[in-house]
Amino acid sequence: MLEQEVCKEDKRKVEYIDGAAYMLAPAGTGHNSIGGNLYRIISNYLHKKRCKVFYETKVVFDEKNHFIPDLFVVCDRNKIKENYVEGAPDFVVEILSLSTRKRDLSSKRDAYAKFGVKEYWIVDPKSKTVDVYVLQEGRYIMTGSHHPYTETEWEGLNEEEKEEALLPLKLSLYEDLVIDVKEVFED
Repeated sequence: MLEQEVCKEDKRKVEYIDGAAYMLAPAGTGHNSIGGNLYRIISNYLHKKRCKVFYETKVVFDEKNHFIPDLFVVCDRNKIKENYVEGAPDFVVEILSLSTRKRDLSSKRDAYAKFGVKEYWIVDPKSKTVDVYVLQEGRYIMTGSHHPYTETEWEGLNEEEKEEALLPLKLSLYEDLVIDVKEVFED
């Protein structure tokens, strides 16, 4: 029954958060560029590994919560169905847009924590930041905010600020997957 309902929805880009339906607008070019960059980097890294990366694919948490994250990684292949993923991904990225910003930062983030998504990244195209949240004891703890410093900005930082500046992104699932934050925002 659930699979038939999910298939009916596939033609519409709609999310359900606690049973409320939200139609999603098509993503803009900047949004798609960022998502494509992350997908390429992570997909290349995961090639021939157990985990699999998805881009704008439906995730069904339960009957009232169906999301379409911008990007996510699933390591339990049993969750992967023909037209959707059933259950919590291990890692989710949401790229903020005017129409989704509020939900991505509140109700969706809360739901991801509730359903056990281990790591959640929020990418803000306007400020060019990637905020990293890791699930600890059922709540997200922000472990870093990453920004692609220009040479001028970097030279303006003192040594203490440089030590605090988090340049490479690391996905907690794989310690050796290091992403230069500049690559995330490349055109």
